[in-house]
Amino acid sequence: MRRTISIITIICTAILLSFGLQTSSAQELIYQPLNPAFGGNPGNYSWLKSSADTQNRHQEDRTVDRFTRDPLADFQTSLQRQVLSQLTRDLVLRQFEGDVQESRFEFGEFTIEVIPGVDGIEIKIFNILTGDETSITIPNF
Repeated sequence: MRRTISIITIICTAILLSFGLQTSSAQELIYQPLNPAFGGNPGNYSWLKSSADTQNRHQEDRTVDRFTRDPLADFQTSLQRQVLSQLTRDLVLRQFEGDVQESRFEFGEFTIEVIPGVDGIEIKIFNILTGDETSITIPNF
């Protein structure tokens, strides 16, 4: 019995050594980027650009010049923002002082009504051109 175990051990050892004696080969893996922006070959630029252009589904509207602006329209918008900002500051300041009176303002395309109430100040903003109406309530503090 002891002899059988030693023969099996010798056979297993021989098989394992025969697998270990075979030569194995491998190669070194080297990363080579494709994009020239990250160190790749500059010749890949045109291929990457054309590939990206074919996948792009968005079309730029070339009829509109994005860089021309109307100075008068910019001035009107700026003036409206400043008036609304000043009105807002005055309303909040008066709300803290408790001195809010019913009033109505009209400028440009907007009509603004200030209505004091039990819950606070209600501000109604009406756009004359579009018919849109916005209601804002500033609560009592």
